[in-house]
Amino acid sequence: MLKINDLTKNYGSFTAVNHLSLHIPEGELFGFVGPNGAGKTTTIRIVCGLLKASGGTVEIGGSKAALGTKEMKRMIGYVPDFFGVYDNLKVKEYMDLYGSMYSMNSKEIAKLSDDLLELVNLTDKKEFYVDTLSRGMKQRLCVARALLHNPRLLILDEPNSGLDPRARVEMKELLKNLHSMGKTIIISSHILSELSEMCSSIGIMDHGKLVTAGNMDTIMQGIMGDVSGGKKIHIRISAGMEAAVRMMKEYPNVVVESVRENELIIGYQATDEEISALIGRLIQSQVVLTGFYQEEGNLESLFMQLTGGEEA
Repeated sequence: MLKINDLTKNYGSFTAVNHLSLHIPEGELFGFVGPNGAGKTTTIRIVCGLLKASGGTVEIGGSKAALGTKEMKRMIGYVPDFFGVYDNLKVKEYMDLYGSMYSMNSKEIAKLSDDLLELVNLTDKKEFYVDTLSRGMKQRLCVARALLHNPRLLILDEPNSGLDPRARVEMKELLKNLHSMGKTIIISSHILSELSEMCSSIGIMDHGKLVTAGNMDTIMQGIMGDVSGGKKIHIRISAGMEAAVRMMKEYPNVVVESVRENELIIGYQATDEEISALIGRLIQSQVVLTGFYQEEGNLESLFMQLTGGEEA
């Protein structure tokens, strides 16, 4: 769906985007993260045709049309980080205005507006003035407006910025719903826990460069396999801790990371089958286990590791 090749943006001697190459397949919900100043918003604005690149190419849906042309812009629905103020425009009028920009007739606009306002749960706000809506409602309205011309790619830059917890949940559910409908979505966000819950793939930028990108599960599994002794296994033990520790120290590819009163934490470079066999051996050795689990990786720890601890 989106292919970025060797994209560069320079501001004098400063390079905001440094030879970025990225491929996002159709149907992905892609999370775009990075510290402030990493180049995310600059990249997004170039893709949307709002900023001219210094070098490189962007291809959307197989089209090599020049960035910023009507042909390219019709493929994109863009939700900026700041909604803007629309005094004296009702929600219905706001949708009519944007529909007219895409040369849609009034009947078509009315039908699509009704469907989209229902999708974003704003049907009962059609006659309300836009500037009276809450920030969360404005963001959902902006998503509805961005979908009005049925774009192939929906791009959202910090859509949850400044939203209260309820509004963030509503936005997350809306994006997951759109993803299930087959939309290709790129979302830039500082709320990493929410990205990890809904994105199918991620890309992390730092100092203008793409540090890593790909399937969320694959990246997280790889990063957990790289730390300490491998996958972290927490084993709860009510009796036989000394025997368990002694056995683990003799076991190949096992690193004993922590020994607590009733819990043993190990790092293990192994498959799920090998982990099951290890647990079985502990049980056969008369160690009394009350439970065990594999520690899951999280996007925050991955982000901190790859960006040197800089804040998103």
